[in-house]
Amino acid sequence: MGGLLIGVLILLLRWAFARGHSLVERKITPSTADNYGMLVEVTRPISLIDGEMLKQQLLDVGIRATLALTVDGVQLMVWPKDLAKAKRTLALT
Repeated sequence: MGGLLIGVLILLLRWAFARGHSLVERKITPSTADNYGMLVEVTRPISLIDGEMLKQQLLDVGIRATLALTVDGVQLMVWPKDLAKAKRTLALT
């Protein structure tokens, strides 16, 4: 019985002190625009909410987009091949 109790205690402690499995959301830290590889900026939305709405418009027409929080503010980014189509799509609205 004591061995089972120690085994359960070991498993519980391993789970409690394991790294990388936090239930608390991490704070978003801004980065520089060049940390996003080949993605290019389409526009700089006023807020994250506006950015999400613009991103959804691009997703609706099949353009993959990333909303990035950079040190220069919020940026909506796409792949270079989609840049012209993304600008046309957002100009229509």
